[in-house]
Amino acid sequence: MDQTFPLRRREIVETEPLVKTLKERWPALFSERQVYAKFNRIATTNLENDFFDALDCFTPRFVHIFKSKKGSVEEKLAEIVQQVDSGKSDVTAVHSLFLRGLPILLGDDPSNFYNTAFDSNDNEGWAQVTVGLLTVISEDAPVFSSHLHLNLLSTAIILEGGIVMDNLTSLPQAFCLLFGLSYAHHLEYPRAMRNTLNFIQRVMLRLGENKLPQDSKL
Repeated sequence: MDQTFPLRRREIVETEPLVKTLKERWPALFSERQVYAKFNRIATTNLENDFFDALDCFTPRFVHIFKSKKGSVEEKLAEIVQQVDSGKSDVTAVHSLFLRGLPILLGDDPSNFYNTAFDSNDNEGWAQVTVGLLTVISEDAPVFSSHLHLNLLSTAIILEGGIVMDNLTSLPQAFCLLFGLSYAHHLEYPRAMRNTLNFIQRVMLRLGENKLPQDSKL
């Protein structure tokens, strides 16, 4: 993989092949180890460490902001905030709360980004999802768009309408790998989640410009 990296990178940047094509040609690139390794080659940083360090840093203050918001944003955030007691819940639950609440705070629309399905569902229902995450739950779990599903069975990553990585253990892990795949494969951020992904890239991970676009909702 190290020897063919320059060739792959040049092809990805210049020809922008479909994700399906990349996975067919280089399936190993969609393993957790290779996602982190490729990101390190491009950005010369440890994505996993930096991402979770940033979550630890930003989550407490943003949960406080979530609780202080008013109006319609308050109503949307309250639906997820009330599911987590930040003083007693485990770190994965609080990180999940932050990742689900951040798009609402920044004025994004995560309805097509965060998806939920029963474990008995097939994998062909995501044709309209260009970039997103899938939470897999058991048949007896409630299905609400605002539900955090902290007792999920697994999570998966959707790119260009297909699942490219699955059997991931948590929403934060899946989000981290999704960001790595998007960055490494030169994918454009979906418009509905652009503020959130730009915030994570530029502010939390300090990659590229450290300023948000002027139309950011923050």
